[in-house]
Amino acid sequence: MKNVLICASLLGTIMVTAQEKDSIKSNDIEEVVVNGRYYKKYVEKQGSSSLRLDEALIKIPQNISIITNKALEDQQVTTLSDGVLRNVAGAQRLEHWGDMYTRVNMRGARAAAFMNGVNVTSSWGPLSEDMSYVDHIEFIKGPSGFLMSNGEPSGIYNIVTKKPTGQTFNGTARVTLGSFNMYRGETDIDTKITDKVAFRLNLMAQNKNSFRDYEFNDRYIINPSVKVDLSDKTTLTAEYIYQKAKMSEVGSAYVFSFQGYKAKPVGYTITDPGLDPTKVDNNTINVNLQHKFNENWKLTSQLTYVNEYTMGSDIWPSMFEGKYMIRRLNYWEADNTMKFGQVFLNGHVKTGSVSHKILAGLDLGSKKYMADWSQGYNMDKFNANGDFDADNNNVADHSYWYNIDTNNYDSNGQGGYFGPNNTAAYKPFNKSTPLSVRAGAGSTIDQRYTGLYLQDELGFFNDALRLTLAARYTNVKEVNYGTKAEANRITPRIGLSYSINENMAAYALYDQSFVPQAGLFRDGTTATPLTGNNIEVGFKKDWFAGRWNTTLSIYNINKNNEITGDPDLTNNPNGKYSILLGKTRVQGLEFDLKGEIVKGFNAIFNYAFTENKFTENTAVSKKGDRVPGYAKHTANGWLNYTFSNNILQGFGLSFGGTYMADRSSWGWGSTNTQQMADYVKFDAGASWENSKFRVNLNVFNVFNRYLYSGAPYAGYYYYQADAPRNFRLSIGYKF
Repeated sequence: MKNVLICASLLGTIMVTAQEKDSIKSNDIEEVVVNGRYYKKYVEKQGSSSLRLDEALIKIPQNISIITNKALEDQQVTTLSDGVLRNVAGAQRLEHWGDMYTRVNMRGARAAAFMNGVNVTSSWGPLSEDMSYVDHIEFIKGPSGFLMSNGEPSGIYNIVTKKPTGQTFNGTARVTLGSFNMYRGETDIDTKITDKVAFRLNLMAQNKNSFRDYEFNDRYIINPSVKVDLSDKTTLTAEYIYQKAKMSEVGSAYVFSFQGYKAKPVGYTITDPGLDPTKVDNNTINVNLQHKFNENWKLTSQLTYVNEYTMGSDIWPSMFEGKYMIRRLNYWEADNTMKFGQVFLNGHVKTGSVSHKILAGLDLGSKKYMADWSQGYNMDKFNANGDFDADNNNVADHSYWYNIDTNNYDSNGQGGYFGPNNTAAYKPFNKSTPLSVRAGAGSTIDQRYTGLYLQDELGFFNDALRLTLAARYTNVKEVNYGTKAEANRITPRIGLSYSINENMAAYALYDQSFVPQAGLFRDGTTATPLTGNNIEVGFKKDWFAGRWNTTLSIYNINKNNEITGDPDLTNNPNGKYSILLGKTRVQGLEFDLKGEIVKGFNAIFNYAFTENKFTENTAVSKKGDRVPGYAKHTANGWLNYTFSNNILQGFGLSFGGTYMADRSSWGWGSTNTQQMADYVKFDAGASWENSKFRVNLNVFNVFNRYLYSGAPYAGYYYYQADAPRNFRLSIGYKF
């Protein structure tokens, strides 16, 4: 009943008068009837202003892919970890942290997380972005010096949030019901208060359980924003996003096995129902000021503040032998505070027959992450006396250990909340001292950076040939878990783009990036920054007046001085030391297709080939060895056909699939050799819509395949299963 009331209350806020309804124009509706048919917007021809480039995508010498809000709605995506990546060639979620955190990997490394043009990436964040406040998502492949140079050369994704449009009145309300007791309600109200003031409000509430017992994920979002025209040339936009997440402990999906992957039923879990939930509170404030000096020059400044507080837990084995385990509950409390300031200038001038598109900018950023991971305890006992070896014969007494085959204890065959085997009461988290004191230097990451950027895109032959010359100076100071690091770099960027005709362009790019590394080696020396460079060539084409487009790119990324944790537990029991991985090279090919192929038929298709290898011998690898953390082949598709006439007008059918082959994940110093099987998943859906209503039904994992992701760890394997066959039904209303 509570879930129904949540959805009903959201719908109840959507009350408009007949006069207001009459004021809505057809172009106020994202999906409109054009010449008697429904037109879906799967294609964007230009990025957001937060991308800074102020130019059509086809002219930019880089692979940039945009996922539209309409594509996300058709696929019923709710968060970044919930199927977004099927829309981008080569992007995948390497590991699972529930729906708390989505780590995106592409081109062999982690992609940085951006929101409205600022880098909100952190070690354990940000909170997986909910699509209720997302207008679209921009994926920029390779180094992106115009936005960032201190990061992995694999690329970034930029979440662009919904903002007021200045329309008289427009809004949507949607309720989604689904498998595993999913109830979700959301509303989006966009209106003009005066001729100079516009307002937008996004609300979302969700209760969702899981195919695993005791697992849940509840989220709530409030997102107001306002846009004020201070003058004919100056616009101020301010937005606030409050997110509250309440979910089961984030290790609830992990399965541990000596036999390998898929060793347990798909719904298997070792968690307990009485554990305190993991809670995340996120507050984001963004203020953007744009001033147009004239038609050729524009200045943009932006201030962003993010605070994310987490109180959570996870379960991991403290001892694991055969089918017996001692489960350890690990607490953590974390505060992640980030502050950003940006100012950049876009301009256009001509010197003779040569045009110049100028971009100059200053970036300032401060990130501080504090965490207390020191608290936790074993949920299970070694034996009745609490000893490992009851008989002093160096053999464990498993009577009180957790039996992973039966989900209970061998001594009495009973499980439940801590069972009878842990006589101590549930131990609360100790907050008697401030988090800053408990975290200390050893559990704090404090980073400050300054970046200066200058770019000139020179246009020749009436802008048919474009040469980009750019450089960025970045200074980064960082204290990473007690180890200091500072780096200064000037990273160049050179691009060439040629318009073969108005609908087709070829490009080439050279770009660099670097990553400060606070690593300590056993000989007492510290790590130098990781450096990376990208060489890329590609072709872009708009087809049939831009109704659909394709992008093909080939790239080569070289990285130097990469480090990782020392896997020698004998000499590195506390994880203090690092080792050098040395030089690596990732090469690949990517193809993307998006848009309306023929009347009523919309498609998204992509394929990526990725190969990531070591290019020199090191202590942990040989030249030619594979770097873990990617799939060599990935292919995705989403097809939708909507009828535009006769009695079937507005009725649509969808079908999609995801394929990942030759997958690899982390090795964690393990000698286990079993590889993950190929990943094959199919989805299907049906919908009906008119100018006011939309009903959408999707069935995911149609063939009910056992899908998973995992890695070898120590002497065993861990993995997490994806959901079996499940459905979502959405009912939406536009007003």
